[in-house]
Amino acid sequence: MATNSMNLEDIPSESLMSELLRRMKCASKPDKRLILIVAGPPGSGKGTQSPIIKDEYCLCHLATGDMLRAAVAAKTPLGIKAKEAMDKGELVSDDLVVGIIDEAMKKPSCKKGFILDGFPRTVGQAQKLDDMLGKQGVKIDKVLDFAIDDAVLEERITGRWIHPASGRTYHTKFAPPKVPGLDDVTGEPLVQRKDDTAAVLKSRLDAFHKQTQPVIDYYSEKGIVAKLHAEKPQKEVTDEVKKGPPKKLRNSMDFYSCFEYTFGFIVMPLLFLAQISAVVCSSIGDDYDT
Repeated sequence: MATNSMNLEDIPSESLMSELLRRMKCASKPDKRLILIVAGPPGSGKGTQSPIIKDEYCLCHLATGDMLRAAVAAKTPLGIKAKEAMDKGELVSDDLVVGIIDEAMKKPSCKKGFILDGFPRTVGQAQKLDDMLGKQGVKIDKVLDFAIDDAVLEERITGRWIHPASGRTYHTKFAPPKVPGLDDVTGEPLVQRKDDTAAVLKSRLDAFHKQTQPVIDYYSEKGIVAKLHAEKPQKEVTDEVKKGPPKKLRNSMDFYSCFEYTFGFIVMPLLFLAQISAVVCSSIGDDYDT
């Protein structure tokens, strides 16, 4: 039977040290599980901020699309049912998606909590999610609402242009190329994604306001929505994000920053020196043997 085990000797030392640092930092986090939902229209910055939140609070990032694909690929019972629905051209049922979230949140990487991205999109889905979490004795802690005006979104999204070969991105207003319409490095033409047009954006925003905005209102009634000003620069939004989670976790961040600094700048260099010493001593030993 084939296994997916990896030989640690094949992993670069920097990667091992980075993972060790991450695990030690996460092991010192409060045991209280943190469950967040990121909500907002397309282009509001959810995708940019989610990894920052994930790393800051040692959460796992549960994006429904990724989870569905992983469940189908792994051929789990729920994944098989989801594939059957997709093969028929049907939408995957809410119960099935909630079940896949239930499975995913039990992974070791989700021990400290998780961020839900792309779900729930309707009030019905939110209610099913709440019921599932309630049976496990947990609940949503915060919903981070990336609020932004439609006009600002249109300017932000329709001004994006990319260089297909390299993935370099530009913006006609915020990060324009040196020569309009051409890549700075190669001089090749820039293109615009099909989704980055005013017509497509309007359709997606209409769907958001009709289906997902009521979800934000639903959680607002529970008093757990933190409204973020998503039109601000990225760093300012990140600062706002850090004010969203429960106060107990926020107040403990100074300690973890200190811990990370101490470990990163004192312990890690010592570990690298130890590794170098081991190599040198081994080399000397080989010389004596010969």
